[in-house]
Amino acid sequence: MTRIIAGAARGIRLDVPGAGTRPTSDRVRESVFGALESMDAIDSARVLDLYAGSGALGLEAWSRGAASVELVERSRPAAMVAGRNATAVAKALGGATASKVHQSAVRAFLARASAGYDLVFTDPPYDLDDAAMTSDLVALSPLLSADAVVVIERARRSTAPDLDAAGLALLRHKEYGDTAVWWAEPV
Repeated sequence: MTRIIAGAARGIRLDVPGAGTRPTSDRVRESVFGALESMDAIDSARVLDLYAGSGALGLEAWSRGAASVELVERSRPAAMVAGRNATAVAKALGGATASKVHQSAVRAFLARASAGYDLVFTDPPYDLDDAAMTSDLVALSPLLSADAVVVIERARRSTAPDLDAAGLALLRHKEYGDTAVWWAEPV
């Protein structure tokens, strides 16, 4: 079961798409959000969740005080699940309307998105190759606010993301079982 861990929508159960996604575990989300809260990166942030799946990362940030959240998911069934989850969280937030689900490939979305994201989650499929990951980060970089934080989740066995190519600097790196997480900021 995936649920919202903290904030105004705490305890809301989130649906998870049937196939093709890998939800971030509660343990990893708790650690990621603990670090983000210590950086004061969530409150009033404009959040972007790439490869959103159920939308759990972006919706968790929204529950914890982010100003808005955009969820980007290529799979139509998964985008529909993310939309239902966003509606459930919005209801818990008193009918807030600051969420949007984009059924789109990440690169296509980034090519047309407007700048100003303060917090970005990128949790691609573990089999996304390094060149595609780097291209995503390079396309994302001009869309970031000056104080943005980017959270990248990959398999522990994956190569570290090429942050230099994207104009990002490493803030923190941590491993949790088979999962590795990098926090980065614009240079």
